[in-house]
Amino acid sequence: MAQSNRTRSMRRTLRREVPSTVGLLADEQDFATMRRYRSFTFDDHTSYLQQVEGLLRDLTSQGVHATVALFDPEDFEEFCESAGLDPDSADSRTRFTAKIAGSRATVTYTGQPIEGIVPLLINEAVSQATWEYATMVLAESGSCSDCGEDIGRTSFDRASRTLKALLDRAGPGTHHLVCSIPTDVDLLLCVLHAESGKGAARLDRAEGAAFVTVLAAGIALNSPGGVVMRTASPAGKERVRGWRLQRGRLAPLTAGEVFSAYCTDAQTGEPVSPEPGVEYCAGFDVPEADTPH
Repeated sequence: MAQSNRTRSMRRTLRREVPSTVGLLADEQDFATMRRYRSFTFDDHTSYLQQVEGLLRDLTSQGVHATVALFDPEDFEEFCESAGLDPDSADSRTRFTAKIAGSRATVTYTGQPIEGIVPLLINEAVSQATWEYATMVLAESGSCSDCGEDIGRTSFDRASRTLKALLDRAGPGTHHLVCSIPTDVDLLLCVLHAESGKGAARLDRAEGAAFVTVLAAGIALNSPGGVVMRTASPAGKERVRGWRLQRGRLAPLTAGEVFSAYCTDAQTGEPVSPEPGVEYCAGFDVPEADTPH
């Protein structure tokens, strides 16, 4: 008996060390698509989300590290077809979820309600897709016809130096940067948070890499994109600055252009009241790096 109890205790310990990923059908359309399979027994999306939340709570109560990934029915169908699996099977869904756990955007469950997980997960998925597309742009940029240099690599190096120059000149405070790059396919958007004080700015490495990649794609494409930086200083003041991307470099916007961009509804073009306590400032000069070919 003692040996049996010890074995069960060891298995419970091992179970806590095995992470779990839950594939989530975030919207009702995807949920409706999965209902065509008999083995998928849920018939109400709201009830389904409640059951997923309960499962996540149970996993956490057992000490299991749980993450949530977006479950895409179309990708699932393609996965089953390529792997020769029956899509109308719980085992196939499990295999697909295991596959996406290491390659898709995920959100760690920390006890937050399911309605809070869904937007986070969608944002993560969009951010990953943006990074993947920007990476593809750089990989397919080719070489300079004059000097043979790799345009993608040169653009990435320049974007890295540009971001460092921005943060070095931004001054102390918490910075929220948004890079927007229009392409033939879609508008690429990337967000970066950084803190500056004494020494180099502190930022998340993955966020920084994604931001540089999107900015580099704009440089490689010679796109008319831009960067906006919102800074909260240690004294509590908030300032907004902006730059437009021109010929591979960031040119500062005037205070009036920044105000107009922030205080105009992007959908209707109608004026929007400025935020109280926010100062709309001209962008500062960003030292120009080597021009990519």
